[in-house]
Amino acid sequence: MNYTNFTFPDFYFSLGNLSTLPERILTLSLIAVIVIDLSNKGRNTTLLYRISPISTLIGTIASLCQWGIQVQSVSVASENYWISNFSYIFRFFILICSLLSIPLSVDYIRCSKTALAEFLFFLLTASSGGMVPCWASDLVTLHVALELSSLSSRFLSGHTKKDIRSNEATTKFLPMGGASSSFLLYGPSLLHGISGGQLQLDKTAGVLPSSQYLVAIYTAIASITAGTAFKLSLVPFHQWTPDVYEGVSPIPVVAFFSVTSKVAALALFTRLFGIIFPHLSNEWHIVVGLLATSSMILGNLIAVTQISMKRMLAYPSISQIGYIMIGVLAADPENGYASMITHTFIYILMNLGTFARITSFGLRTGTDNIRDYAGLYMKDPVLTFSPVLRSPSLGGIPPPSGFFGKLHLFWHGWKAGSYPSVLVALVTSVISIYYYLKIIKLMFTGKNGRGDASTTYIRNSLVSPSISKSSIEIAMIIRALASILSGILIDPIIGITRNTLF
Repeated sequence: MNYTNFTFPDFYFSLGNLSTLPERILTLSLIAVIVIDLSNKGRNTTLLYRISPISTLIGTIASLCQWGIQVQSVSVASENYWISNFSYIFRFFILICSLLSIPLSVDYIRCSKTALAEFLFFLLTASSGGMVPCWASDLVTLHVALELSSLSSRFLSGHTKKDIRSNEATTKFLPMGGASSSFLLYGPSLLHGISGGQLQLDKTAGVLPSSQYLVAIYTAIASITAGTAFKLSLVPFHQWTPDVYEGVSPIPVVAFFSVTSKVAALALFTRLFGIIFPHLSNEWHIVVGLLATSSMILGNLIAVTQISMKRMLAYPSISQIGYIMIGVLAADPENGYASMITHTFIYILMNLGTFARITSFGLRTGTDNIRDYAGLYMKDPVLTFSPVLRSPSLGGIPPPSGFFGKLHLFWHGWKAGSYPSVLVALVTSVISIYYYLKIIKLMFTGKNGRGDASTTYIRNSLVSPSISKSSIEIAMIIRALASILSGILIDPIIGITRNTLF
């Protein structure tokens, strides 16, 4: 290259040759976090706060530049990676999850006086590990990357070492996660043997249709389904979700891995089954349809009975994954995975926005009991404004973006022939509206039976209101605006996500 005539367009298009640039940026930033923390002995926390969001923002911009280049050309492929439109979209999702999660942690980590460098290190590690399954094309890299993300999420769940409930949640999470990883590893190991030692996804897929080892292939499908269903919290592999959500003390940690780990697992599931098992789609569609239907029913019915806000949100997250799986089953050559990807994007914004509200409330009151939200409108109208916008969207009430996401998802599921799943989804969506509106009603009309509400509101807080209103409320406003804009721009979003079929 002639560097004397090197211009900005040359630099822009050179980014396309660095296919893993966003992952490299996050890796360098997590190394920088550890080095700075060791050299300053944990004193320079301001610099650590700035490094993580700036590096994540740079990685997001680099990913968008590469995505723009890819739209003008063809997919980037080699023996070790296969970066398509689908890959760029899911990498962007994980970067957005990280970028929106970091502001939630600023006040919480500062007020709880826990180790900041470790928190940021595991968060960036989970993000970089979660991005690799979006483009890796061999079985070993896929498994190692997903486990890197999963292990970092498990370590984050035990970040507050002195909290008994957090330790209990981590103790449950670690062995159950290890068991699911063994299932997820057993399936690819069978495929490796059946295909004659192949590791690349396309080469493995080329061997399986002519293979005579049908029992081993079905066993591999069952193992991969069980392993990824645990990561996605699909029924009956969901048992860890409510306990971990409720037990993990740092609410920003719950917000982070409630979206990041599931987006990574969803990308892995879609790519494995879309690339390796297209010839057996009828068989695994039945299984996934049953898991999705069970998740929608159980998640919404049990959520009605919960008294803890974090535990209540765990069950709708189970049902939301059930809705998203309808989009996986409804993929077609014309629209690709557009309905699934669109609803996933809207779910990320809605879920992180809801956890921003819980984080702010938890910092000021030290509780996540739903009854303590009674009369919140009189104490903090700004904090009440967020769920008023977001809860109807989670329930699928028009006109917020959640309604359009579900409408597009259910319509494509119906056209694809998933009639039972769509009917169940419609009924359970109505059930979800009940417990979301119940919380909103409690905020406006409920009365807190603790006596002096304002005194209780300040006395149990971890931090003064003036501090906690900085980054968290800014994050809530950003998410609320993003949710509104995603509903207004739903047609362009759907158009972008159409060319995603493998």
